[in-house]
Amino acid sequence: MNLLVEELGAGMPDLREVARVSLRLIFAMIVGGVIGYERERAGKPAGLRTHMLVSVGAAIFVIVPMQLRFDSDDLSRIIQGLVTGIGFLGGGAILKEHDKGYVEGLTTAAGIWLTAGLGVAVGLGAIGIALLCVVLAWVILTAMYSFEERLKRQAPNSH
Repeated sequence: MNLLVEELGAGMPDLREVARVSLRLIFAMIVGGVIGYERERAGKPAGLRTHMLVSVGAAIFVIVPMQLRFDSDDLSRIIQGLVTGIGFLGGGAILKEHDKGYVEGLTTAAGIWLTAGLGVAVGLGAIGIALLCVVLAWVILTAMYSFEERLKRQAPNSH
């Protein structure tokens, strides 16, 4: 039984550390959810659950090495791999409409990439920075969308 308790608590020596890790994962879920909610509301294919999973996934990729006391070089390589890998996930959201001659999904791909960055920030403990970034992302995705639509109405023949 002791072995089971030790394995379940690996990397978290006390209740304070369990609380810290739990809060970071919950915050990662929340910040990913904010971006995902906006994407869901806009009817985009990568919505609430996708963005929440990306953010929590990114957070866990930095929380675990930190909890296990990896050095900063190892953590840096993990983050580099995460940034590269998330690019492939975002690439799956990008579609080129051959008939219409334009590309769709770039904002969704950028949102997935941003959401991974939010997860990394929260996982590293920079929750305030992540919250500020969520506010900025919300402004970009909502206010700028309205502005973009107004521009399109003024120049209807451009894409």
